[in-house]
Amino acid sequence: MSSLPAGWYKDPADPDTQRYWDGEGWIGKAIPADAVPPEGPPPVEEEPPAAATPPAPAPPTPAAAPTPQAPPPGWGPQPPPPPGWQPPPGWQAPPPGSQPPPGWQAPPPGSQPPPGWQAPPSGWQPPPGWQPPPGMRAGMFPPVQARPHGFALAGLGPRLVARLIDILAVLLLNVVVNGWFAYQWLREFVPMYRATLDEMANGGNAFDVQASGRMDGLLWAMLIVATLLWLVYEAPAIASSGQTLGKRIMRIKVVAVENTEPLGFGRAFGRWARLGLWTPAWGCAGIGLVLQLIDCVSPLFDQQLRQAFHDKTARTVVIALPPDDRRPVDATTRGGGTTEGR
Repeated sequence: MSSLPAGWYKDPADPDTQRYWDGEGWIGKAIPADAVPPEGPPPVEEEPPAAATPPAPAPPTPAAAPTPQAPPPGWGPQPPPPPGWQPPPGWQAPPPGSQPPPGWQAPPPGSQPPPGWQAPPSGWQPPPGWQPPPGMRAGMFPPVQARPHGFALAGLGPRLVARLIDILAVLLLNVVVNGWFAYQWLREFVPMYRATLDEMANGGNAFDVQASGRMDGLLWAMLIVATLLWLVYEAPAIASSGQTLGKRIMRIKVVAVENTEPLGFGRAFGRWARLGLWTPAWGCAGIGLVLQLIDCVSPLFDQQLRQAFHDKTARTVVIALPPDDRRPVDATTRGGGTTEGR
């Protein structure tokens, strides 16, 4: 037994507080050391009531099936994808019975793409996992015509007229330069023609009359001279300004695909050679003329850039010049303002 009588004393464990000593041990809660303690022992603290047993959870009720929402006004069945269309990697088909998102509206009839929208290049594929925006479908917008360096592509009509003007110009040059060869060829042809008529009048075969070797030589000489005249007429003009006489009149111009700088003679010669070097083959049953005609109509089969075969060889396009020759800034040449187009 301790000799210390019961009472309030400073707590040895915390001198700033005092607790009640009942003669055998400390009881009750500590109070501040400067507080007036109550008489006698501290009141007995009531034990906290036992925690009530939580009620058993009610069994979950099955959720009501969502009420299907009506599609927004104007929404209808979507058309099937175009032939050969393949979904991008990772694309998931929508679940059966799915509805468009809230607030979605069908595009109005005759809607146009936003200004500045460009069609993707040929062969473009969406990145993996790409999802089309809500309501977008194949064929919604019409294809946008390419504008190389900000210019519109030259129409097929102006290109045809420009080519006819150039053919007339080269023909006039041939009359002047090839006139002597043509005169000598006619002097050889007239006697052969008369001999053919006489042979047919006597019941013979027209193919029995053979052309002289001099006629063949004169014909090949005229074809070679005509080829050289065409080369001298077209290649230097395209190399320096991108325009022949016909293209100047029709206000169209040949430019490179990557920039608007002059093509240079090497590139212009390569463009002309794909078309012009077939001229001597006119003497081979007209094969050269047929191949040149095929090349001239080839822009009909290129809806993107309207490039003929000789344009594809030189990587060039034919553009239409605006009335005042103004053009947007070309980032490839760091130029701007205007260009003379000559």
